[in-house]
Parts: sequence; C-alpha cells; structure tokens
Amino acid sequence: MKIGCLLSVREKATRLPHKALLDVGGKPLTARLLERLTMCKGIDKLILATSSHPDDDILEALAHRGGIATFRGHPEDKLNRYFHTARSYGLDAVIIVDGDDLFCFPEGVDMVAAELRKEEFDCIYISGLPLGAASTGLTTNALEKVLDLKDEEDTEVWGGYFIGTKYFSSREIKLTDPRLAHPNIRLTIDYPEDYDFACRIIFELNNENNFSSYDLMDLLVNKKPELCNINKAATALYEDHIKKSAPIKFKHQSKYQ
Repeated sequence: MKIGCLLSVREKATRLPHKALLDVGGKPLTARLLERLTMCKGIDKLILATSSHPDDDILEALAHRGGIATFRGHPEDKLNRYFHTARSYGLDAVIIVDGDDLFCFPEGVDMVAAELRKEEFDCIYISGLPLGAASTGLTTNALEKVLDLKDEEDTEVWGGYFIGTKYFSSREIKLTDPRLAHPNIRLTIDYPEDYDFACRIIFELNNENNFSSYDLMDLLVNKKPELCNINKAATALYEDHIKKSAPIKFKHQSKYQ
C-alpha cells in the first residue's frame, strides 16, 4: 500500500488573514509545518495539496523551494482535491493534515499509517489528542465513493461523511497515553490568540522544529501550563464557527444507495 500525507492548505483564511504565511520564529507557518511532517516515518510521500486559485501560487512555490511535491485542485471541494491528489500520485490511501495545525503530531500520522496498512477500514482517526494535533486517514477508494455520495460542494468540514454513516467503515484510535492525551489543550491556529500561542511555544522550544510531540506536551502540561491561557478564549469562537459550517449532505440517489 502506498500512503501519502497531504497537507491541506489554502490562502483564503478570513478569521486570521494570510495565516498560512505568517512568520513563526523566522519561518512561514506552512514551511514549519511541512518540515515537521518530514519527521513522519510511516508515509511514502508528503504532498502540499492546495487549490487552483491564483492566490495559492505562493504556497506551491513555497513547497517547491523546500523540495516538497504539490497538487492543485478544486478551490472549494476538499474531498475532490484529496481524491485527485491521490490519483495523481498513485496513492492507495492518504493521511490528511490541515494547514491550521502547525503542531500536528508526526507520531500520530505514523499511527494512522500503520492502521491503514492493515487494509481493514475506509477511515482511520485518532481521539483524545489536543485540537490541532490529530490527522485522519482515508483510502482512495473511499474518496472516490464519497464523491458520488455527497451532495455538497463546500466540504470544509468533511469528517461526518465517513464517521458514523452506513457507507464507510471507520476505526477510532483511542489515545490514552497520559503524555499526549490532553484534548482540553488547543493547538490549532484560527485566531490571533492562537497565533500568539504558537509563537510563544516555538520561542520556548528555542525556535527549533525537530522537537517531539512528547517534548511539546511536556512543556504545556508540566513545565509551563500557564501558556495555555493565551488562547483559551478562542475555544468558544471556534465552536461557534463549526456550527455554521456547511452541513453534511448525501444525495437521494447514488449507485451506492
């Protein structure tokens, strides 16, 4: 099985404009995240998956400067973009990492990859991690199927198509390691407070980028837990945003019905 890790990112943020290119410790956020994802050991290919919109030319150029492969696809339909990325690179499965998630755990990506290689489920996801630390695995066959089933072009929030429906099998990795399992901590970057938090974390870790997720959580849980207060107010804003996202819609008729 050939597995790719797709960094899903666009230059279209409204809550924190141009966040994909914001400076974090002297490097663009997206460049830092790509560097961290090169730490993953269980994948065969790392690809920046962005849109065909001209605003995203700069992201493609950034990836190429770092020697990272790219794919450009549908401007709004993430699932369409993921499927065609997989097909373009001959992948049997993909692991999705969101461009907001600077501190996505490479160790988690490897856990998902290991489960995908068993070829038992359409979707693999992790629970118990901080928001912004997890990644999700999807088979290419499942992506092809969901494109026929879904009845919505805006697939910004797409997990509900695969998890808890009759059309796909999913496997939940329930993380219980006390060093990593802190779902109350917010690591994703959506608001100015999140950006301030991320910059402070990188500063505390000496502007390095090769720290393990265990090092990161040790900082936030044991050494300087007060840092988590920086973006505490962003949680309610994020939850309200999710409620307003496009709903999951399935077609009334499909070859899979």
